[in-house]
Amino acid sequence: MRVQLSEVALDVEVSGEGPAVLLVHGFPDSRHLWRGQVEALTAAGFRCVTPTLRGFGASDRPEGGPAAYHPAKHVGDLLQLLALLDVDRVHLVGHDWGSGIVQGLAGVVPDRVRSLSLLSVGHLAAIRDAGWEQKQRSWYMLLFQLAGVAEDWLARDDFAQLREMLAEHPDAEAVIEPLRAPGALTAALDIYRAGLPPEVQFGAGLPLPPVPMTLPVMGVWSTGDRFLTERSMTGTAAHVQGSWRYERVEEAGHWLQLDQPERVNDLLLSFLKENG
Repeated sequence: MRVQLSEVALDVEVSGEGPAVLLVHGFPDSRHLWRGQVEALTAAGFRCVTPTLRGFGASDRPEGGPAAYHPAKHVGDLLQLLALLDVDRVHLVGHDWGSGIVQGLAGVVPDRVRSLSLLSVGHLAAIRDAGWEQKQRSWYMLLFQLAGVAEDWLARDDFAQLREMLAEHPDAEAVIEPLRAPGALTAALDIYRAGLPPEVQFGAGLPLPPVPMTLPVMGVWSTGDRFLTERSMTGTAAHVQGSWRYERVEEAGHWLQLDQPERVNDLLLSFLKENG
């Protein structure tokens, strides 16, 4: 369904009954990334809310350049969405950019968050401080800052370069198709331009509030992730003073919830049930 918020309309799926779980995707995905998790979580007695973020998929792409896609804008959208759905307390689950966004959401309303599950992407300071190997793996984040240049490089030859980046993505063709629409690729890239400019990547302040240290936090990293090192996730422990749980998923790439859905579902269900 489409949910109209103050600035944008989002494509959202709401299903199930019970404690609410908000699942937030990253680049360049949509709510469909979570289809395997929604089925398992609703069957286990949870209410799943899966939005497609502004600028992605079937959700609106507002004008205004990168400022319209700052992570804080996404946080505001999700807060409005939860209010419209009468969700008081919620489990947060994020993958890739969605992990950074749910960290920001938890930082704004920690008293409304039951737990925080971070898939692939850990605390943003841990990624920044993870060493030279992580910086090498993050080379594309600098390329994405170059408006026009990045779009041309990714879309050239029928998205050949983006196809290479998404080589391990089980839904690569379905993910690329919406990016053909005018302005869609720029909108998807603008979250990097607003949220992770070079000065943030290499030393300056973070674009979102830090993880509230007293929340139960689970970090999940997959051994086949070519974009993120294990250290970038395990280093999150230094930023969590409350409950911290770390899990490794074998034989999975960056999109671990698609590669190993049963394993990811088992981890999420056990963690969510532990934390009410």
